[in-house]
Order: sequence, then structure tokens, then C-alpha cells
Amino acid sequence: MDPGHIQSLLSPPSTVDAHKRAQEHLSVRFRTFQDVQTSEDFDEDVHNASQRNDELAQRLAQSQAEVTILITDTRSAAQEHLHTAQELSLLRHSLADELSFLSQELVSSLSGPEGKPTLLEDIETLHRNLKELESVKAYIQVAEHALKISEKAVTKAQLHTSPFDCIAQYEQLQAFVNKVSTAGKQVEDASGQQKLYLVKFVESIRERTWNGIKSALTTTLVEASEKLQWPSVVNYAAANVEDRAVFERAFHNLVKLQRIGNKLHTSLHYERTERDGLYAIQALVQPVSLRFKYHFEGTRQTNRLDKPEWYFTHVLNASHEHRSFMETTVQSLLAQTEYKNVNAWREFTLLLLPLLSRKLRKTVPALIVHPPVLAHTIYQALTFDSSLREEGFELDGTSAASNKGKDAEETKWQGISEVILGRKEWFEAWMEGERVFALDQYMQIISAQDAWLIADDSEDPDEDSSIDRELKPTNSARRIKALVEQVTDRYSPLPQFGHRTRFLITVQLPLLESYQARISSSLDAFETLSSTFMRAVPGALGSDVGRLGDSRRLTSGVEGTQRLCKALVSAKYMAAAMEAWGEDLFFLELWAEISHKAALRARAEATASLPHPKSTVEEEVPEGTIFEELVTQYSKLVGRAEDMIMHSVCHEVEAGLKQHFVNGGSVQGTPASASPADDIALPPTLLAPVALLSAQLTFIQASLPQTTVTTLYRRIASHLSTHILQRAIMYRGRGRIPPHEGRALRAEAELWVQTCRHALAPNSARAEGPWRPLLQAARVIGAQDDVWAQLVEATLGMADDETWETQMRELVGVAELSREEMGQVIRTRTDCER
Repeated sequence: MDPGHIQSLLSPPSTVDAHKRAQEHLSVRFRTFQDVQTSEDFDEDVHNASQRNDELAQRLAQSQAEVTILITDTRSAAQEHLHTAQELSLLRHSLADELSFLSQELVSSLSGPEGKPTLLEDIETLHRNLKELESVKAYIQVAEHALKISEKAVTKAQLHTSPFDCIAQYEQLQAFVNKVSTAGKQVEDASGQQKLYLVKFVESIRERTWNGIKSALTTTLVEASEKLQWPSVVNYAAANVEDRAVFERAFHNLVKLQRIGNKLHTSLHYERTERDGLYAIQALVQPVSLRFKYHFEGTRQTNRLDKPEWYFTHVLNASHEHRSFMETTVQSLLAQTEYKNVNAWREFTLLLLPLLSRKLRKTVPALIVHPPVLAHTIYQALTFDSSLREEGFELDGTSAASNKGKDAEETKWQGISEVILGRKEWFEAWMEGERVFALDQYMQIISAQDAWLIADDSEDPDEDSSIDRELKPTNSARRIKALVEQVTDRYSPLPQFGHRTRFLITVQLPLLESYQARISSSLDAFETLSSTFMRAVPGALGSDVGRLGDSRRLTSGVEGTQRLCKALVSAKYMAAAMEAWGEDLFFLELWAEISHKAALRARAEATASLPHPKSTVEEEVPEGTIFEELVTQYSKLVGRAEDMIMHSVCHEVEAGLKQHFVNGGSVQGTPASASPADDIALPPTLLAPVALLSAQLTFIQASLPQTTVTTLYRRIASHLSTHILQRAIMYRGRGRIPPHEGRALRAEAELWVQTCRHALAPNSARAEGPWRPLLQAARVIGAQDDVWAQLVEATLGMADDETWETQMRELVGVAELSREEMGQVIRTRTDCER
């Protein structure tokens, strides 16, 4: 109820309203005043109204009393409700504060300002810890159970009375491990996790347990072998019978253990390591291994990085010294077992090799910065492999062969050198060291003062018989050949053809390429500096007169020819050497492998100095040789040098003949007091070119092989013969030749031939051949009397060609020119009237 309504109820009654309602009532009942006076109802109404008024007054008093009580009660109730409301308000604020505090308590510690965990987080952490502890407890119980079984098995194995009682315990352990592995696999499949660590741990316990069992029996065999003086050389026949029995029993126990292990571990897939083999022979290797570590892995003086041959020899000696014991005693023991097909000595040697591989893996990283020591180590490793193969060692008949395929390549022993060569960075370091060393040697060879001197000792006992003995090389060519052969010796023992190919391309071929470029550049320089070739390149030397004079002196005469001969013999010697190398079995096998293998063939195709290998069937022999392309390049240098020698000699002789031809040849050369009938006197202008040709041919004869001398002489003599024939007779450019000058020309031609014979002695039998056209023309032009008449008649007459040639041979001695050319020669005589 609202306050307005309560106020209206408490207000006193309105008299105006009461009077108004009374007036309205009287007006309805009594219309006139007379009606009021005459009517009896009026009094009754007044009386009723009075009673009604009293009654209402009484009720009013009663109501006022009740209102007063009600107001009092209401006020009391209102006070009580207000007090209650105040208490509830305080309670609400208290609850709000507590709610806010609890809300803050539920916020994560990661976002809280103080970083404290919430209660919920504490509870969750405790739950996780509890679960983890329960899991750890289960893990520990599994591991404890496995360790207990393992300990029992190893303990029983150490009891020498019954060493195989432990097998039952080991089988129990293996069954338990299989059970754990199966459960772990289910967890892995459900969660998608990797292999559980617990599974790995129990599997490692199983492996350690088996190794412990094997170690216990190994110790027994080692103790028994020490009584036989092992690891010294064993005289088994002289040993005590009881000691031999103990040794044999211990040996058979290990063999039996391995047989049991193979059956138990058939479902397991162990990856074989280099130390795995027959248990019994592994045990015998242990004392040898201890000796090796004592000498070569400690601080003793025998442990030296620069003396790898010491530990290689140590292992080789151990294999050799115990071979008899292995092939007799141990082999007979194996013959009684299922391992009778195993070769005891090869197995023993195979198990010795990890000593070297472990040593190399430790030492080679320290040798990378010392290329000479690294190269020496690799060389000793290759020598060791070669020696062991010569002893008859291979993987066939060993435990390693049983794990390989049937392919011969898979069962082939790669050698201990593969430990180094199989690592790309180590092989690259070694090859780079060899390349730098070979390059340094090459630079020293070509920079030596006597590098381009022609060697005097043509009969070198160490010279390859396939090279022409008459070929006198320069010192640089001989040393380069020796250097290349030294490089071949360095990499020829490499077992892998891929390594050989890389060594060939990276180290060996650059030496031959550089030397070929060096010879080619010397010929280029000769062409640039030589006045003989300056006409082809005018202005090449500029206007430096002093330098021009020096270059002419260095490139003309015998000295210039000598320089060209040095280039020629160097190139020819190297070409002959490479032809001989190409036919060597080592390079034939390498070239065949390159031609058959796609990877090697691609590498060869990318090398300009190697011929393009053709893909052939593996059984077919490839075409050509591995040095065919380089031989071609060097042969081109030989041909170029021969051309330059021929051009240089001919040019200088022709230059000397210019003055002779300008002065009129033999006409001016004849003394003024001499008549045509007098003896012929040679002109002084002819002596210089003749002497020059004699000196050149003498030097060529002394410096070059006979075949080259013959080729060069034919070219030089043919060119000069043609030149003199054309200038002196055919196209002389002046008047006809009188008979006395013809006789002089004949004498000159004979002089050229005689000079060449003396220069080429004692190989002068064919000196006349290239000069025959000139001799024929000169003899005809110098013929007299009846001979002249017969020659004119035979040549210009009606005789047939066959008759003409016969008469020409009878009268002149040669018939090299054609009949037309001879007619032209005859008509140059002044006394020819036809």
C-alpha cells in the first residue's frame, strides 16, 4: 500500500461531503418543506441517522484505537525489517568480498601477479604426481624384476662347474622382455609415441646379460690360452695335456654358447658390427688387443702419428705369427662344430682389423692439417691392404661373408684404407694435399735453370723401352714424366675405381695439361718474338729496336732452332710416354671401368682432357686409351714445332739467298779473269746460306730422333729445292742462261746435296732425294755438247714419254720433273733454238 493511500485513510471525514450527501438524500425523499412537516418518515429518518451517527462514532473511535495500535505495531515491524535489511546488506557485501577472493584464487598461477599456484592447480599437480609415481613404481618394478633375473643369470654363468645353467634364467629374462615389448608396442600404437624407454632399457638389460654370460666364458678361455703362452707364438704340441684339454673345453663352451645364442636370437635383428665374429676367436683377440692398446694408444714412444707403419706392421705380424696355430689347432676345433666352414685364420685376421680402424678414426682428424703425414698414413694403409691380400686374406670363409649377399662385390674386402677413403672429407683432404704437392713439384721442375736443356744421356737404363731411345728429351720433360709416374704409383693401389678416376682428373691430368700449355705458350712466344714470323703479324713488337735485336738473336739461327727443338722433343717425349701409359694394364682397366659405369663416364665427359667414352657392354673392350685426347694435343704441338722449325730454317736460308739471286747468281760469282771454259768458282754470296743450312741440319741431326730428322729434312730440302729451282731457273726474271752459268748452277745444286750429306752423316743415304728436281734441272741446264743435244732432242723432239724418261735417267740420272717442266728448263738456255 502506497503512502498516499494510507494518508487518505488517516485523514478525518469531510463535513462538506456529508452535508452534501444529506442534502441530496433529503431532496430525494422530501421535495418540499411541507412534506417534511407532514411526513412521519422524517422523524424516523432523523432517529435512524442519530443512531447511525452514534454507531459510526463508536466505530470511529474503535477504528482510531485499532489504527493507533496498527501504526505502533507497524513501526515496530518496520524497525525490525530495517535492522534486518541492514544486516542482510552487510552480509551481502561480505559475501561479495568472499566471492571476489575465491574468484581470484581460481585464477591460474601463470597469469597471477605473484605466480602462486591455485588450489585447483595444486590438486591437479598432486594428482599428476601421484599418477607419475604410480607409473614410476610400475617401471621400477619391471626394471627390478629384469635386473634380478639378469643378475642370477650372470652369477650362474660365472660358476665354472655348470656355466650353461644360466641359459634357463636368460630364457626367462628374454620371455619377460618380450612381454614388456609387446605391452609397450600396444601403448605405442594407442598413443602414437615412439618406442618407450622402458622397452629400450629392458632390451639393453637383455643384451648386457648375454654379454655378461659371454664375458664369463671368454674369461675362462683367455685364462686357459694364457697357460699355452698366448698371445705369444703357441707351440700347441709341446703344451701340457691338461692345459690343452682345458683350452679345448673352454673353446667348445664358447662355440656352444654362440650356437645357443643364434637359436635364441633368431627373432631379433642385430646389425652386425666390425667387432662381431666367432665368440671363441673374439676371446683370443682380446690379449692381442690389450698389447696393441699398450703400445699404440697410450703415452709410450711407440704411439707416434708420423709412424703409422709401426701399428700396421704390428697387426700384420700378429696375423702372420699366429697363422699356423689358427690353421691347425683352431681350425681342427672348428671342424668339430657347425662352424667348420669358417676359416680360422681369416676370422682371426678379420677380428684384428677393428684395432686399426679404431686407431685410424682417432688419429686421422689430427692429420688433416698435416698433409704429408696423412698421405703417408694412407700409403701405409694401402700397403697393409696389399700385403694382407697377398697373404690370402678375403672375406670368404669368415662370419662377415655370411651376412653379405652372394654378389662378389658385396663379399669383396674393401680394405682398411676404406676407413679413410670412405669418408668424403678425409679423402678430399688427402687428394688436395697430393694436388698441392704435385703442383709444387711441377713448378720446381719447370722453374729449374736446366729445365729446358736437352739431356745428354740418351741411353738411360731406367728409360721406358716403349719410348724411342734416340729421343733425347729435355730435363723438364723427363722430370714431368717421372712426376706423373710417381702420382700414378700414389693412387694405383686405391681399390675403388671412383677414387682412381677422381685422382686422375684432379691431380694427374692437370700436370699434363699445364705442361702442354707451357710448351704451347713457348711456341706462341717464339712466333711473337721471331722475325721469321713477324711478317704475318706486323707491328707485333712495336718500335723497341733493342728488344727487336735481342729477339732476333734468340729466335734466329741454330739458337732459335734449338728452342723449337726443345719444345718438339718435350712434346714428343710426353706423347710417347702417354701412349705407353695408355697401354698399361692399370690404365686399361681404369678406362674400361670409366666406359662401363655411367657415373664415371659422366665425370669423364665433363673433362676436356679425356676422350669421350662410349657406352659399351661390360664384356666389350672400350675403344682407344685414356690418354688419347692428350696424346692428340701433344702430337699437334709436335706438328706445330716441326712446321715452325721447317719455316724458320727455310726462311733464314731463303733470306741468305736473296743477295745471291739479286747479284745474278753464279754469273756474278765467276771471277772476271775466268773464261767459260775455266773451272767453276762458287760465288761468296752462296757460302753463308749453305753454311747456315749445314749448321741447322747438323744440330737437328744431333738433337732429334732419326725419324723426325728424316721428316724435317725432307720438308726443308723439298721446300728449298723448289724455291731455288723457281728462283734460279724457272722464274729467274731476267735473260736466258748461258752454258757456263748453267754449269755453275749445276755445281751449286751438287753443293747443296753434298752439304746435306755431310750434315746428315752417317745417315746420309737418302740425302739426295728431296733435291732431285733441282739436280735434274741443274744437270740439264749445265749439260754440254752431245749430252745437251740429246737432252734437247729427247725432250723437245718426237720421242714418246717412256723413251724420254729412259733417256733422261741415262743422261742425267734422275727423272723427277715432267716433260713439260723439262722443256721449260731447256728453253732457259741461250743456246736452245727451239
